[in-house]
Amino acid sequence: MRTVTATVTMRVPITLCSLLSLLCLSDTYPLLKGRHNDTGTNLFHSPDPAHNVTGLADRCTDEGFGAMALDDKGVMYYFRDDFVWLGFHGPAKWINETWQGIPGSIDAAFRNHNQEHPLEHQRIYLFKGSKVWSYLEGKLVAGFPRLISEEFPGIPDDLDAAVECHKGECRTDSVIFFKDGKVYVYSSKEDPAVKQKTWANLGSCTAAVRWMEKYYCFNGINFTRFDPVTGERLSPRPMDTRDYFVQCPGRGHAHSARQNATHMALVNRCSNRPFEALSSDDKSRTYAFRGGFYFCLDTRKDGWHAWPLGHTWRTLEGVVDAAFSYRNHMYFMQGSQVTIYSADQIYIPVAGYPKPIQDEWEVPGITAVNAAFTCPHSSDLYLIRGNRMFLVDLNTRKQSGAAKTIIHSEVDSAMCNAHGLYLFHGPSYYHYKDAEELLAATEAPAAGNIASYFLDC
Repeated sequence: MRTVTATVTMRVPITLCSLLSLLCLSDTYPLLKGRHNDTGTNLFHSPDPAHNVTGLADRCTDEGFGAMALDDKGVMYYFRDDFVWLGFHGPAKWINETWQGIPGSIDAAFRNHNQEHPLEHQRIYLFKGSKVWSYLEGKLVAGFPRLISEEFPGIPDDLDAAVECHKGECRTDSVIFFKDGKVYVYSSKEDPAVKQKTWANLGSCTAAVRWMEKYYCFNGINFTRFDPVTGERLSPRPMDTRDYFVQCPGRGHAHSARQNATHMALVNRCSNRPFEALSSDDKSRTYAFRGGFYFCLDTRKDGWHAWPLGHTWRTLEGVVDAAFSYRNHMYFMQGSQVTIYSADQIYIPVAGYPKPIQDEWEVPGITAVNAAFTCPHSSDLYLIRGNRMFLVDLNTRKQSGAAKTIIHSEVDSAMCNAHGLYLFHGPSYYHYKDAEELLAATEAPAAGNIASYFLDC
């Protein structure tokens, strides 16, 4: 066992990076969990000022981490040498005391994603030398460790990093392995199962992680965001892990951000501040938009987070009045303008936009809307302005019939998915079976609370 010297570690929650910085950098927000009694933290909980002398390693040195991965409960693990940090609190622990059977340091780690094979789905895999260990709910899976060459044929030993890639973000559920500047994309559904690539612009990765549908390559203490299909660097410059993924004394901007009450209300999903828009895309991902930020409502195992719009939709900023999806495109209406993004592995702005709503659809008198929605497998677009609802045929891009009156005098947003139609106003939502039921209604159904139903508050 190697000798270590005592260091001082600050026991604090994960950092909230600067709002102003992120509007330009479009990178990660704090690693926060949804409930206040879980392993995460409340966004507005002040850092614990107490120092903890553990005699173990300090996560805030300039060494960075050798591997990072989320487990099946959404808890982030940070690995370096013989140590591991669990989640966002507490000191370092010895890896061989935390993970049964691991003899010290590891080379790489990832959380598997394969919903077609439930016995493998959500397992965490740890790699060391020529072997791989697999764990579920913290317990070593029977039959492990195994040789990497047996579990992942064609993947080399002594890896530098690994990260899972979900279907829809990659072609199929895959694992991206890094070694010596080379990239190996592994998918048991592909033939051949391993495709070797060179991503020269990305550089080498000493660790990699997928978090909130984004992919990060770490090189020592610095990291960049990248496209998992092309390897393109999506960060304008390398950033320091201690300013974004862990909080360290004297670093980050969490304190000043917490002091800004307006900002707190925007990024706190449970503040009951109204959302300007809610919408789901063609991949059944649901988004809630507020004040230039959005929450993704389908990544609870990664936590609840507020993101600047540009993090997912490049160049999009400001308040979104309405949003909807149609044929693998997502539409955003802001004032009198509409902007469209095509959805492949990532959202790409459609050339020629933004343009006036009147130029996109022939709806006389409509220059701005309060809400808009489409329902699954339908080309009917409904636009709501005040208590008037307009129907547009997206195939012809023209209005169908006369505008109809609805019983709601004011609506902030609307969303239609497999569960029905939802209208939103203030902190409340109203559920209808479909648009026909809304038009036929003579009184509103019982109101539900948006924060508790959609955001797990």
